[in-house]
Amino acid sequence: MTAPAVRVVLADDQPLVRAGLRVLTADTPDLEVVGEAGTGAQAVQLVRDLHPDVVVMDIRMPGMDGIEATRMVTAGPGTTRVLVLTTFDDDDYVYAALRAGASGFLVKDMALEEILGAIRVVAAGDALIAPSVTRRLIHEFAARPEPARAHRPLGGGVTDREREVLTLVGSGLSNSEIAAQLTISVATVKAHVARLFTKLAARDRVQLVIIAYETGLVAPPAL
Repeated sequence: MTAPAVRVVLADDQPLVRAGLRVLTADTPDLEVVGEAGTGAQAVQLVRDLHPDVVVMDIRMPGMDGIEATRMVTAGPGTTRVLVLTTFDDDDYVYAALRAGASGFLVKDMALEEILGAIRVVAAGDALIAPSVTRRLIHEFAARPEPARAHRPLGGGVTDREREVLTLVGSGLSNSEIAAQLTISVATVKAHVARLFTKLAARDRVQLVIIAYETGLVAPPAL
């Protein structure tokens, strides 16, 4: 049986960006554009009406911007995930978008095919950040508290082993790298990560990285 297509809403105030993604998606049977929005408010309303799997969300839009729209979408009762679009110069917006619950972000100069692949990754429950800025983003994000504060407690009944796994996730290691370092199977790592999602109410791996920094398990590098 063929899996149902991933239902996507495109939210961008640039019609050409939406048109490019829409045309490419038309030839991609596993993705379906079910709605388009030119503002954050329109995106939020479409999510409420259509319950898509993924919103490809621009940050800079008139009226309600993509950050506030992301916060409203991820705080809602549904399971819609948000993939944010940005540029290399928009770091401050990206940090805010991740805090708002985005499952990752892409830079607008990526190939359209790469953006489609990212939509699939996010729809499957994983997180994705443009490879060219992953480490810089996470490190700078961690070094910019809002405002400066003591590390918050981890809580959630996290075990010592889960704490180890979370620390390594926060350090940017993949599941296979974590398995090798802890001398356990990849399946066991995946099980620990799944439990961390539940115990820490994290939507995806990006949020686990943020938690690892905010609780002091991982320290940002000296700037």
